Amino acid sequence: MKKNLIWLAGIAVMLAACENDMSNELAVDNDKKAVTFTCQGDFTMTTESMTRGAMEADGKTMTDLWVLDYVGGTLVQQVHQASTDEDFGTPTLNLDYGSHHIYFVASRGTAPTLSTEEHTISWGTTSDTFYKDYSVAVTSGTASTQNVTLNRVATKLTITINDAIVDGTSYVEITPQTWYYGLDYLTGEPTAAQTSTPRTINIPSTKAGVTGMTLNIFGLSSATEWTTDVTVTACDGDDNTIGQASISNAPFKANRVTNYAGNLFTNTGGFALALSGEWDTEFAGSW
Repeated sequence: MKKNLIWLAGIAVMLAACENDMSNELAVDNDKKAVTFTCQGDFTMTTESMTRGAMEADGKTMTDLWVLDYVGGTLVQQVHQASTDEDFGTPTLNLDYGSHHIYFVASRGTAPTLSTEEHTISWGTTSDTFYKDYSVAVTSGTASTQNVTLNRVATKLTITINDAIVDGTSYVEITPQTWYYGLDYLTGEPTAAQTSTPRTINIPSTKAGVTGMTLNIFGLSSATEWTTDVTVTACDGDDNTIGQASISNAPFKANRVTNYAGNLFTNTGGFALALSGEWDTEFAGSW
């Protein structure tokens, strides 16, 4: 009889321990909040199917979204979404109660590389990019859906070639003396500066004789204006230079288009500058 009592007592202790473990697990779960974030900004959210969304800016779709959750300066979780994901642009995170800084980066640049050690994202080729440092204090009463407005951290250089494209033109190189290919996602500042790296744009043979051709390149920028020199070079299929123009102190800043127009092949009249109001307040100048 004593043995049975001892055995039953042991079972009771085990059940109590299991119950305590379950209670602890429930307590941990109760200290989290599932929150779905809807990204918005100078782009539109569209529905491409019954389930999959898309973020579009200037008629072109973002390809990647990064969400990095920091608590007390420490990265606790991260999410990377591609445009093929069903919930693209509406990520859901299980957030611990407390204060969070959540960093959002959306881009359509190519060959991205994330470094959480250096807290940067860099691209092989930069394109339109948006960013937000989102601060939220999570409690049981925190709304389970949050709208996050991302701001553009890209700048764009537009080159308009006024004269006719010479027959035999194979490509045009746009070479800024300094250009930024990365973003520090903790600060929103541009990183990964490259010096005199050409951006090559192929010119189809069907464009021979066309005037007013427009070429674009994107870079990363802060909201503070900065300047750099730019060289525009047209080459034939044998890499011979057949047209060139130099631009001094071209100004750039986030969310603004810098538009230079002029002759590339005849090299008369020079290039004139107009900073487009397509994204931001218009500014005009000349050189």
